[in-house]
Amino acid sequence: MKHSITLKVNGTAHAVDVEPRALLVHVLRDTLNLTGTHVGCDTSQCGACTIHLNGRAAKSCTVLAVQADGAEITTIEGMSGEGGLGLHKLQAAFWEKHGLQCGFCTPGMIMTAADLLASNPSPTEAEIRHALEGNYCRYTGYQNIVEAVKTAAAS
Repeated sequence: MKHSITLKVNGTAHAVDVEPRALLVHVLRDTLNLTGTHVGCDTSQCGACTIHLNGRAAKSCTVLAVQADGAEITTIEGMSGEGGLGLHKLQAAFWEKHGLQCGFCTPGMIMTAADLLASNPSPTEAEIRHALEGNYCRYTGYQNIVEAVKTAAAS
């Protein structure tokens, strides 16, 4: 038995029918074709599925789609620069500071960092590292990721 839900994703309203057990990450990827939100661990440990749910970072593999009914969601595809053009300052900083290698963790890192900067526009390095604790990267050693967040905060 499917349930009809509505989601506002990246500024666009969507009405979708979902099974009660469907995870939000799968609805975003498989139904709405927003594949920038990655499925990493399915246990909320890696952070690759991080999105903004009603303005706050959330791991979409821990949210049932029916729980998000009526929610406003931003995915990495909805991040953009000033006026909706170009790269968001975090995306540009990740590129500039080499804050990614394979790119698998990058969307979740950027969404988590954006949530941090929304509440703390001038974080210390320790605060950045603490905010990113729930996001895993297997390749960069985090230093360039932290530098990218610091650069975005300074811009």
